[in-house]
Amino acid sequence: MDAPEYQKPSVRKSKKRDAEEQSLQLATANKRAVLGDITNSLIFRSSQCSVSDQDMAEEKQGLELPQGRAVDSKKSASSASSLYNHLRSMEMELQPKIPPNNIEKAQNSDSSFTFNRMREILVDWLVEVAEEYKLVSDTIYLTISYIDRYLSSHAVDRNKLQLLGVCCMLIASKYEEISPPHVEDFCYITDNTYITEQVLSMEREVRKFLCHEGAPTIKNFLRIFTRVALENWKAPDMQFEFLSCYLAELSLLDHRCAQSLPSIVAASAIFLSRLTIQPEKHPWCLALQRYSGYKPSELKDCILAIHDLQLNRKGSSLQAIRTKYKQHKFKCVAALSSPSEIPAHYFEDIDKQAFNRFLQA
Repeated sequence: MDAPEYQKPSVRKSKKRDAEEQSLQLATANKRAVLGDITNSLIFRSSQCSVSDQDMAEEKQGLELPQGRAVDSKKSASSASSLYNHLRSMEMELQPKIPPNNIEKAQNSDSSFTFNRMREILVDWLVEVAEEYKLVSDTIYLTISYIDRYLSSHAVDRNKLQLLGVCCMLIASKYEEISPPHVEDFCYITDNTYITEQVLSMEREVRKFLCHEGAPTIKNFLRIFTRVALENWKAPDMQFEFLSCYLAELSLLDHRCAQSLPSIVAASAIFLSRLTIQPEKHPWCLALQRYSGYKPSELKDCILAIHDLQLNRKGSSLQAIRTKYKQHKFKCVAALSSPSEIPAHYFEDIDKQAFNRFLQA
């Protein structure tokens, strides 16, 4: 007898958050703007970026750098390279602990197809929750990372999968958010399916498993690759950044991408973004290849997986991420489409002579 279909939970609107928003709107007219409103940047966050990242963010905003903070391009490049190497070593240290396909193997109570479908539904719902509570994108990436790491060694019943999701988001939001939602908020958003004690108990269990081990996410690498990709490339900056973020978030739905290193997924999102915006030009370049260490052939499987998601070839009804990025504030990038087939020569390894011949053609 087939197992019943795992139903996507609804996102219950938070009355508490609505009340906070109303009070903020009433206070806006009377508040004194001293330094201006503080917003979370799409690409840079002061709590997570190096000094060179902050310098670049200030340049984009047209701010004058304080004395003693002049940008040294060589020092900036060295700092960025050191940061990238550190993140790469961290993800490689963690990877052996999560063998490929281990997430599916751990869920021995459900078939592979059923589990993958349940995971997709959970991720889609968590994106809606993040939107409801206006969480930064780093939180959703870290949440999914925690979920996949836990599922790699623990079998979780389908009726506890949502509990695991909100607990991982609770932990991630405490790490990433300035004002994270409370435990009661996460109980409320599940329509009180779980009580506070259940959420706290699961949180302790997940924290014990994670052992305070930090892990780089797709978003960390996406920031770095975006900077490299935008150098000497004439394309709309914001459109490219939003499109890369959209494709990277779509990758969270696919279990095949969960089996890839975060740096590979981020590089694949950059490749596909460049292809979408300028399909007549080669979507990879020597700078990206040298900096990331990845050749197009090494990214092919992940690129094709994200490409399928972008074109929605499976006809998925899960629309949270697409709806999010159809908004004008994200330049409606979800409405953009890439070629139905990616030319085979785009996956050939790039060397300097071959790349120059491509440019001259």
